[in-house]
Amino acid sequence: MSGDAEAIAANRANWDDRADVHARSDMYDVDGFLAGPAEISSVVRNDLAVLAPHLPESGICGRTLLHLQCHIGTDTVSWARLGAVDVHGLDLSPNSLSHARRIAEADGREITWVGGDARFASSVIDRRFDTIVTSAGTIVWLPGLIEWARSIHDLLEPGGVFLIRDDHPILGAMAFEPWDVTDDYLGGGGARTYEDSGTYTADSAGQVAHVTNHEWRHDLGEIVGALLAAGLRIEALEELPYMDWPAFPGLVPCREGWELGPGAPRIPLNFAVVARRTR
Repeated sequence: MSGDAEAIAANRANWDDRADVHARSDMYDVDGFLAGPAEISSVVRNDLAVLAPHLPESGICGRTLLHLQCHIGTDTVSWARLGAVDVHGLDLSPNSLSHARRIAEADGREITWVGGDARFASSVIDRRFDTIVTSAGTIVWLPGLIEWARSIHDLLEPGGVFLIRDDHPILGAMAFEPWDVTDDYLGGGGARTYEDSGTYTADSAGQVAHVTNHEWRHDLGEIVGALLAAGLRIEALEELPYMDWPAFPGLVPCREGWELGPGAPRIPLNFAVVARRTR
């Protein structure tokens, strides 16, 4: 296998392990999510706040939707709960999709789950969508964005809209340990490889057997440039003061999730891009 293929295979094994940890974690609280049929994940609430101005008055209701890098599916089910139709979720990890399938069935949702690499989603899904979304820790797992953006373009209906909201790349340059820059901000520097037997849920150290992780840096210019080169029109670019998880000490709870405390330098913790296929 090529270097990228080996890295993707290692990440797939890692996320297969993570899926079991996450499905039983307090952070995902799958039982609580299923017990509240009107519950919407905090990730999707934050996504919808960015996306809503670019939707018709009816919002997401009645719109077909593809969720890229859907993991165990709680966010995907949330979109269906909001009224999205013919919902599809795509993920690289077969075990993540097994959990997603179980959660959707327990919620009484008919969601189509697809295994595949988000860069090449259009090669495994033969239809188009009104809306495509991806968020909260996704594109660092992709070696490149050119094929990813082209695939998104091809999977959107003319007039369809795409949203990405994710951790701001400046945090990666600081290794999520503000305030010193210790790594690349600009993309193109190759994979960042590290070992970690845990994940981002609490008390998970030692629960992941496949410990090798490969991540790739993607700066805002690369992200926007890839979407533009694919023929999409950028409708919004935002840098946001909150994030979905407590990535480092010093963050305090806020309505959207986590933010820097009073007196801290004002830096972006998330970014969001909304793009549209015009024809």
